[in-house]
Amino acid sequence: MPQHAQNTPLCRDCDGFATAAITTGTRHADGTRVTVSVGCPTCRGTGHTARVASLARAGR
Repeated sequence: MPQHAQNTPLCRDCDGFATAAITTGTRHADGTRVTVSVGCPTCRGTGHTARVASLARAGR
């Protein structure tokens, strides 16, 4: 019997990759790079969006 996959809508701006680590170019005292985590402003770092109501999509 086939299993049904859950259809979770991904964010159209980040395509599900909601957080990115960006290097600043400087290094810590132990030699590792300094990074800054930046979240997607559209989905607020979740990677998913809310579903659109079916009546709003139909246009009536």
